[in-house]
Amino acid sequence: MKNATFLFFLLSSMLLSSQQVKISGTVSDYAGNPMPGVNVIVKGTANGTQTDFDGAYTIIATKNDELVFSYIGCKNMIVKIRDSVVVNVSLEEDLQMLEEVVVTGYGIQKISHVTGSVAMINMQSPKSNISRTLQGSVSGVQIGGVRAVENKRVGIKEKSPLYIVDGIQIERQYNSIVQSLKGEDVDSRKELKASEAKSLYGADAKYGCIVIQTVNGNYVIEEDENYAQITENQFHNVVVNPLSTFSIDVDKAAYSNIRRFINNGKEVPVDAVKIEELINYFDYDYPQPTNEHPFSVNTEVAQTPWNVDTKLVRIGLQGKEYLNEELPASNLTFLIDVSGSMSSDNKLPLLKSAFKLLVNQLREKDRVSIVVYAGAAGVVLEPTSGNNKVKIMSALNNLEAGGSTAGGEGIQLAYKLAEKYFKKNGNNRVILATDGDFNVGLSSDKDMEDLIVEKRESGVFLSVLGFGMGNYMDSKLETLADKGNGNHGYIDTMQEAQKLFGKEFGGTLFTIAKDVKLQVEFNPAKVKSYRLIGYENRLLADEDFIDDTKDAGELGSGHKVTALYEIIEIGVTSEYDKEIPELKYTNATSNTRFSDELFTVKFRYKKPDGNKSIELVHVQNSNTQEMSKDFQFSAAVALFGQQLRKSAFINKASFNDVIVLAENGRGEDKNGYRAEFIRLVKSIDEKLVTDNY
Repeated sequence: MKNATFLFFLLSSMLLSSQQVKISGTVSDYAGNPMPGVNVIVKGTANGTQTDFDGAYTIIATKNDELVFSYIGCKNMIVKIRDSVVVNVSLEEDLQMLEEVVVTGYGIQKISHVTGSVAMINMQSPKSNISRTLQGSVSGVQIGGVRAVENKRVGIKEKSPLYIVDGIQIERQYNSIVQSLKGEDVDSRKELKASEAKSLYGADAKYGCIVIQTVNGNYVIEEDENYAQITENQFHNVVVNPLSTFSIDVDKAAYSNIRRFINNGKEVPVDAVKIEELINYFDYDYPQPTNEHPFSVNTEVAQTPWNVDTKLVRIGLQGKEYLNEELPASNLTFLIDVSGSMSSDNKLPLLKSAFKLLVNQLREKDRVSIVVYAGAAGVVLEPTSGNNKVKIMSALNNLEAGGSTAGGEGIQLAYKLAEKYFKKNGNNRVILATDGDFNVGLSSDKDMEDLIVEKRESGVFLSVLGFGMGNYMDSKLETLADKGNGNHGYIDTMQEAQKLFGKEFGGTLFTIAKDVKLQVEFNPAKVKSYRLIGYENRLLADEDFIDDTKDAGELGSGHKVTALYEIIEIGVTSEYDKEIPELKYTNATSNTRFSDELFTVKFRYKKPDGNKSIELVHVQNSNTQEMSKDFQFSAAVALFGQQLRKSAFINKASFNDVIVLAENGRGEDKNGYRAEFIRLVKSIDEKLVTDNY
């Protein structure tokens, strides 16, 4: 009997285990972009997991179980497990108001906020005299009562028509380029209503269709993106050029921008590649500062992975990290471009969703204002407390695109508002969101630069966020951020918005040191030549290092900055080391007192509200070490950037060399950003390597 009972339970457990299967798949948003952090749970159990950075998940379940997919801002999806072991899903935006319980240091505070693309649901719309005044007079603003928006999604995605030009269907992301066609180039233009358009062109035309015939009849999309020209840094002889001086750069826009090109299967423009921004996109395990300075200094020296004749130097800064609740009160002015060029899905609609992530982190003591600009500029939200999220999000939801781009007028109005409500000892900042396509008023880089230089004296900082493709003006946005004591980011997906406004919220918005400069002096007894990898548009004259009137980069809370030098040591023969004429008056001998030192690096910075710089000094000895995992990964990113830039110094290194180096340096990789980089390199290796090399 005992044996029979044992056999029964054994067979039962075997049957149960045989019904269990490993389910895997990916979760994406409406546009097909992967969604990390989605909760995947077997309904009615505690068995669950989350999607990784690529939107992938794996979970053990039983046939006929139901998987529940949930994510803030999206509708839950329930999928019953049948015979397939691969379950891929696409989540829809949630158009309802959600209740969120926020645990604070003082107790539990219940707040409401809106996600998705609707303005207000089942509640009274907040009164706003400003909104009533602007209704119908400022391009980009649509104001209505509860009835007007309850059954209407306010968002360009729903309204973007399909364009057919010379018989060719245009991808939606290029709509803004088609809209800029000059009248004299158009032979005919016909607008089809939704029903007729859908019958002719299918679901892509469900919001109508515009059929254009050009005069020449052979229209081709010409992307009008603009990047500042970069000339690669060369090797410098230490005797002739003993000092290397540059400003820090915490911008990360270049990485997300080139990711966009690679993911779209397009060749990356050479000048879009700023190697320092690629390197600084990633987290590195630098220690927090322990002294009176707001950042720690870290250096390493190792063999260069792509050249046996050189050594690689890594200099890393780690900004002091503050928790959100420790940050001072913020006075934020959102300056949002609502011109016609912002109508594409990856511009204004993405912008509105991204800004909601920021709004959800604001506190009661924070204040937000919203200024929009198109053909004209106007205030659509006067300063509003961060705990009134419904009102702020309602103002965001009501924005629509149309008109030309009076960027200069918008910037002036935003600064005026920020200065009016300036918070002493607080975080005063204008956050500009645009594709950079300024075409009315102040439109040249120099005009914008002069305006921002003037306005930064007010103590208001500037963050610049780029959106979109096709007419993305990188050089203008970089100029604005550099001269406005701020930073520059490029948002191509909601995942990038989560990184910028979620994980790196403090660094994006709170400056802990400004005008941060580095000056490296190499010991001529040890180093023959050196070159700085990247930072070409951040170079400073050596005398600028001690000149407090010279502007430099800002360091935010928790920011990390990494710089790499490739050096040729004394006694090593290299094709990159050029002979120089013998000098008559300059003494090339080195002081023997410093024979163990490889280089000295000096830093200067100012406090956020200060005018006088503070200096600290760090000395690196000549010991070469094994590369740490962080060093290996940063070297892999630098090598990849040099390959994209078709550098003269990569020594025939391959994309596979990048992959091996990055895999070895991947480390813990909590958020999957390094894994994503490896996937990108593999992707471009397959698609473009044969075209470029």
